[in-house]
Amino acid sequence: MGRSDTKCAMSIITNELTFHYGKKAAIDGLSLSIKSGFNVLLGPNGAGKSTLFSMLTGLYQAASGDIKINGYDLNHERSKIMQSMGVVFQQSTLDLDLSVKQNLTYYAALHGISSSQALENISDILSQLQLTQRLNDKVRSLNGGHRRRVEIARALIHQPKVLLLDEATVGLDIDSRKMITEYVGSLSQQLGICVLWATHLIDEIAADDQLIIIDEGKIQAQGISGELCKEHNVADVYQLYRTLTANVEIS
Repeated sequence: MGRSDTKCAMSIITNELTFHYGKKAAIDGLSLSIKSGFNVLLGPNGAGKSTLFSMLTGLYQAASGDIKINGYDLNHERSKIMQSMGVVFQQSTLDLDLSVKQNLTYYAALHGISSSQALENISDILSQLQLTQRLNDKVRSLNGGHRRRVEIARALIHQPKVLLLDEATVGLDIDSRKMITEYVGSLSQQLGICVLWATHLIDEIAADDQLIIIDEGKIQAQGISGELCKEHNVADVYQLYRTLTANVEIS
């Protein structure tokens, strides 16, 4: 069984979303339905990935259209959505002068998790992320890969049903990238959560992943990666991307 589950109900639904920076449409009539499992949002810089994430988390308000996550309407039930969502943004938001433990316990408290339960969750997650020995280290002392793992741990501390990761492996070495992608992929299988993994790195995409290609604020294709390649008669995802978009600035 792969990282994606095609039998699950929809976790994220958007309908005709639009968002503008001045006169430029960053998101242009975007409609999307995303199931539980590992879903990859592939696109170049400026395609609309980060803007879409900001809209899904309520940081940006759509000019038009609507968003439902786990059955809740973002316009009216944002607090319920945020209780069941974990987010790792492209830019780090950890407090560098606090320890790993302090960062995680503080975030757990914001979600109303008791101290004892928080420590149990932290212990389990850090063990899986191979960070147990860094529990009391200040975040400032960690390398980029370890900091990224702490951010993922923080996003998982309240056991969300939806996990959004925006370019989570940018700037990391190959080993760190592999470890993080495999760990998050296994979570989508084991816990049945919806993972939306935004990236511009083609080598992070497996043949059985749910793939969404975005460019110029629009969805260019959506489906199982390997099946999309067959449908478009191309050898791989890179060729698929080049076929469906005019932008080739991708790795």
